[in-house]
Amino acid sequence: MTVLTEKITALKRQIRTLEERYDRPRDSVRLLAVSKKQAPEKIRRAAAAGIKDFGENYFQEALEKIEGLSDLALSWHFIGPIQSNKTRGIAEHFDWVQSVDREKIARRLSAQRSDTMPPLNVCVQVNLSAEASKSGLDLQCAATLCARIAQLPNLSLRGLMAIPAPLSNLQAQREGFRRLAKEYQKLRQHYPSMDTLSMGMSNDYAAAIAEGSTLIRIGTTLFGPRSTSA
Repeated sequence: MTVLTEKITALKRQIRTLEERYDRPRDSVRLLAVSKKQAPEKIRRAAAAGIKDFGENYFQEALEKIEGLSDLALSWHFIGPIQSNKTRGIAEHFDWVQSVDREKIARRLSAQRSDTMPPLNVCVQVNLSAEASKSGLDLQCAATLCARIAQLPNLSLRGLMAIPAPLSNLQAQREGFRRLAKEYQKLRQHYPSMDTLSMGMSNDYAAAIAEGSTLIRIGTTLFGPRSTSA
C-alpha cells in the first residue's frame, strides 16, 4: 500500500466517523481530491485507490491532465475563478463547475456547452467571509443567480460552494457553514436538481460535515506539497 493510498483510506475512514458523530447518513459525504499543481501520476494513483472526483483551478494545466488521463473514468471539477476567455474550454472539457458567481459566466458556459454533451453541473460560489481576495457573491444574492442558472438549457444547477476565511475554532467554523447550509436547504425546495453543498477543506472539513456538507475538497492533505512544475 502506497503512502497516498494510506492517506486516502484514512481520510475516508475519518469521513465515515464524522458522519456517524453528526448523525449523517453513511456515504452522504463525497471526497473531491484537489489536484491543482499535482503531477498526473499522483492523480492516476489516487484513481487506482478509488478517487473519481478531481478539482482543478487552472484551465490550461487541467486540460493537459484531462487529455493525458482520458483512459480513466474520472469526473473533473473546475473550482477556480473563471475568466470569460476560458469559459469555452471549461464548458467543453469539465463535468462540473463549482465556482460560478456571475450570470454572464453562467450564460457563456451554457451557450458554449455542446448540445450533444450532458448538461454541465454547476454550483454557485458564495463568499461567506466577504473577502475581497476571494471570488464568490454575497449569500443574499445566491437565490437570484440560482434562478437565472435554472433557466439555462445546458446547465444543471446542483448546489452551493464556499471557501470561507480560515478559522481555527470549530464553533466559529460551524457558524459560517450553518448560514450556507440554511440557504441551501431553502433553495432545494425550489430546485429539485440541487443536491450538492460543497464546503469544507483540510482545516475545516469536520465542521463542514457537522453542518451538512455533501462534498469536501481536500488537496495537500492527500497529495503532499504541490509541484511548481505541474
